[in-house]
Amino acid sequence: MLKDGQLVAFPTETVYGLGADALNPLAVKRVYEAKSRPLDHPLIIHIGLESLLDEFAIHIPRVARDLVARFWPGPLTLVLDASDKVPRIVTGGQDTVAIRFPSHPVAIDLLKEFGGGIVGPSANKFGRLSPTRAEDVARDFGPEVSLILDGGPCAVGIESTIIGFDGESPVMLRPGMIDRESISKEISENVLSAGFKLPRVPGALPSHYAPRTKLRLLGTEEVRRYLEKNAGSHELALLTFQKSFGASPNITTIIASQEPNDYAKNLYQRLRELDSCGAELIIVEAVPEMSPWDGIRDRLTRAAHLA
Repeated sequence: MLKDGQLVAFPTETVYGLGADALNPLAVKRVYEAKSRPLDHPLIIHIGLESLLDEFAIHIPRVARDLVARFWPGPLTLVLDASDKVPRIVTGGQDTVAIRFPSHPVAIDLLKEFGGGIVGPSANKFGRLSPTRAEDVARDFGPEVSLILDGGPCAVGIESTIIGFDGESPVMLRPGMIDRESISKEISENVLSAGFKLPRVPGALPSHYAPRTKLRLLGTEEVRRYLEKNAGSHELALLTFQKSFGASPNITTIIASQEPNDYAKNLYQRLRELDSCGAELIIVEAVPEMSPWDGIRDRLTRAAHLA
């Protein structure tokens, strides 16, 4: 199906991807159309062999090789200078390309069997909650996707960390569950913050990863005051660490894990549950200001943007 230019959704350790042959511009265009994704919003090429890195990228920094050795296969995407082989529709018209080697066994088997690169943006409508189960993909797309490979729930649960490069220095372009401190420790290099002249990357728009229901991100005391003031006035949905919150019958409450990996794994599924409960507003208690939570905080901030 992929070689025939069709769309195939597949599981990764982060979220489900909407797959197409990366070297087939018409197939890649179908991905953009199915997702209603802007054409200048680049896609990630997924590979199942490290040797393909040198087919799709050039001028690869030494530190990028170090990151590959330490974190691939895994939820880490590298943004590098694109080779002439990469269609411009994949890169959003840029001279750089995003590449990763996922660790999900179904994804690895698919990529090795395919023998090339597969674009795989999250298999959702653009800007909405990413899918972490096959049934989420089926609900969003139906017959628009030729096949959905069911690999069970995703183990990581939010999109990959994206690292770019300023010369030989790594730059954080999108946080994920491989956090800045872990990367710096493994490669003995400080990971720089993104500036204004770096390439566009997936999921970097101010508003993204959003449920259809309005979402507000509040600190613990802000949540407490809001509930005291509004309990009983309208239907609410609440994702919180506090077991004492949400006693009112008009509040649908989910108690979140205080362990970041578990929180991330279940985040989108929890938001989907709260999005479907009929509430007028989803309130999410802010997560800790610590490095392991950076990727989660990024997703929640974008989900609440302009709410």
